[in-house]
Amino acid sequence: MTELRSILDEAAREGLISPEAGGRLLPFLIERGVAVAEAPVTTTAEPQQTWSDTETPRFVRGFHDVLITIGVIVAVVGLWGLAPLYAVPVAIIVLSEILVRRQRLALPAVSLTIALFCWTFLMMSRVFTPWTSEIGADLTQFVAGFPILLGVYYVRYRVPLSLALTIISTLALVLTLLLRLVQGLSGNPAFFVDHLGVLAAVAFVCALGLFATALYFDLGDRLRRTTRSDIAFWLHLGAAPALLYSAVSLLSFGESGRIFDLANMSARTPVVVATVAALMLIGLVIDRRAFVTSGLLSLGFAIFSVVRKGNATVDTYIFTTLLVVGAIVLIIGTGWMPLRRLVLRALPPAIANRLPPG
Repeated sequence: MTELRSILDEAAREGLISPEAGGRLLPFLIERGVAVAEAPVTTTAEPQQTWSDTETPRFVRGFHDVLITIGVIVAVVGLWGLAPLYAVPVAIIVLSEILVRRQRLALPAVSLTIALFCWTFLMMSRVFTPWTSEIGADLTQFVAGFPILLGVYYVRYRVPLSLALTIISTLALVLTLLLRLVQGLSGNPAFFVDHLGVLAAVAFVCALGLFATALYFDLGDRLRRTTRSDIAFWLHLGAAPALLYSAVSLLSFGESGRIFDLANMSARTPVVVATVAALMLIGLVIDRRAFVTSGLLSLGFAIFSVVRKGNATVDTYIFTTLLVVGAIVLIIGTGWMPLRRLVLRALPPAIANRLPPG
């Protein structure tokens, strides 16, 4: 009965049923002999628990979701082209009330969240002019719109992606405030143009904060049974490139502030490869393939740059890059669990026991 009560409580937290309905359902189900099979207790300190190593985010539940999502995307894009910009959020809210709040469709919820993010970006770009070398009030106001709108959307519809984007945009807002503070103390409006290392260091600290937040949600649900795992999935998907780009900038700044400057990329290739390798190791430890995948684009640019510097033709270095990155993906993908077991065995038990099972 305790397990059945916890399932009904989780359903109430997800918004699938009301708490009052859960309280009435419990005796109803018990009277009719409904029970939940419990895992057999082993001799270890914890009972045996179901665990899947597929890292499946719960935003695709069937082709019905896919079909509805295609309709949402087509309709929103068509409305975007025909109607005024202010009509788009109205359509997003109406569709969210029907598809997210009432029908609890996961993939349409993701597409509508992304649509709201894109609309916010376009709207903030029209109101403010943040694209200048000076980090000023316009940039702060531009970024501040995202956590406000996405946060309200999460409070209403409880979409994990919307909370993840709210957290990411909040950290981006903190980053802009830190940059403005340092810039103001220096008295130089173009301070970060002249001091790329300071810019990279501040960005790296904020990237670490995003990664720590993702770990907070991840370790709070090590068996990945609740929406905390879905929130962590999206946060890791954003934390990996943020860590990669800021770390590479911090370790190889000087000639250019751009990471993927192909003219100078070959000199940075060892830094990129070492950083991607470190991220892959972290992904193995925390069992997040999404964390590893985010770094592969950068690795592809690095390999592309190395091959391009040789005497190979365009087709040769493009296909060589694809071949090498594809081979790395296949090796890591097929050997993920054996590699992870090796890594977990090398960790102290106090740390390994807090991570997802291997």
